[in-house]
Amino acid sequence: MQFLGNILSKAREEKGLILRKVSAMVDIDQSLISKFEKNERKPTKDQIIRLANFYNLSEKDLLITWYSDKIANDLKNTQATTEILRVAEEKINYYKSNINEE
Repeated sequence: MQFLGNILSKAREEKGLILRKVSAMVDIDQSLISKFEKNERKPTKDQIIRLANFYNLSEKDLLITWYSDKIANDLKNTQATTEILRVAEEKINYYKSNINEE
């Protein structure tokens, strides 16, 4: 199972880049990128998009990982996880159908 930090760290290492260089190229503080890679802090959606573009990673795949990390972290200590996710999916489908009707 891959977490966002692992993906970002691997992408940087495969390009042979140091944090300082990535930081300068994507305009994100070096210490933040380090925390992202260690899964100690979550980037913003905008930061994810910048990093995906910089590393030439699939923006869609990186956003899916980002969202799933956030959701899993929020629900990890909850008893009714499956029910919460089912209801959330129903609400998302409701929102999408209402947007299409407008």
